Amino acid sequence: MSDFTNSSRTRSWALAFGFWTLLGLSYALSAGLSDLSEGSAANWGRLATWYLGSFWLWMLLVPWIAHLGRQTAGKDWRRFCLVHVPASILMGLAQVLIRVGVFWMIWGASLTTVHGFGEYLRREFVFNFYFAQLTYWVILVVLRGMDSRRHLRDERLRSARLETQLVQSQLHAMRMQLQPHFLFNTLNAISALALAEPIRARRMIARLSDLLRLTLEERHSPLVPLSHELEIVRCYLEIQHERFRDRLQTRFQVADDVLQAVVPGMILQPLVENALRHGLLDKASPGNLLIRAHREGVYLHVSVEDDGLGMPDDVVDGVGLGTTRERLRMQFEDHASLQLQARDGGGTRVVLRMPFQATTTARAA
Repeated sequence: MSDFTNSSRTRSWALAFGFWTLLGLSYALSAGLSDLSEGSAANWGRLATWYLGSFWLWMLLVPWIAHLGRQTAGKDWRRFCLVHVPASILMGLAQVLIRVGVFWMIWGASLTTVHGFGEYLRREFVFNFYFAQLTYWVILVVLRGMDSRRHLRDERLRSARLETQLVQSQLHAMRMQLQPHFLFNTLNAISALALAEPIRARRMIARLSDLLRLTLEERHSPLVPLSHELEIVRCYLEIQHERFRDRLQTRFQVADDVLQAVVPGMILQPLVENALRHGLLDKASPGNLLIRAHREGVYLHVSVEDDGLGMPDDVVDGVGLGTTRERLRMQFEDHASLQLQARDGGGTRVVLRMPFQATTTARAA
């Protein structure tokens, strides 16, 4: 961690040095070209010393200006002025005196039009002190703007992170709402068979154990492979076959290219349960349940349909379908939908449409 911090600090200083050097050289080039355009010879050594010295000094002063800017961030204007007005004067004086002093030590002997450092300082002081004041406030404004932008970006990231955590918590709560729902129904069925048909009850307990294992495998993941969801549904239907016996026939029509698609965890089981409970449970003749999945463009289509009695209107907002609609909306916003359709010849079809997102971890169905 220390090595990373040192490397980052070195890189920041290198970038800052490059920026201020390029700025100083550009000013020196501009001044030299101006001299040439006026017919005077450009002394490139003096110009480079003057402007590079000026901007390198500002490079060293920037961390101090940034520190003072952070200290006064969010303060009133009185506190702001009490800190920055004296600071700008002191830093401006220091910058001018050091720059002029260094320049005099290097080039003073060749300045034939100036007699003594005091005269040279008086000649250069007013304009350069004014320029130093202007530079200080420009640097301060730029630094505060960069800090504000950084704080805004961090705040947006924090808000997005909190929103994501909230959505995941809500999805987890909805998922926990569904799991006890089918669990209690299954336990009631086992209880009814325990004395009359203990062998069937034991088979249901074994299937329930498999089902709970599958649901717990992905309990921390909001999205799971479709193949995993199909495993859960197959296991659940094996339990229901013990209840329905020959009165239930199930089929799967799932394209191979969608097995790796991800879907919200526990999204299909409530739909299958609703089809059995509201469509097939009270049907006198044997019933059929069909589960399909295929891809259409960028969307995954999954449907659960039965040839039963149909579902009453109030089921649309029940535990299964109402929660499924909300989970799709929270996971995919407006890019997913749930449609409840009447099936030709009787029965109900529930169609889920959601964006197709592939994963390399899908299990074989």
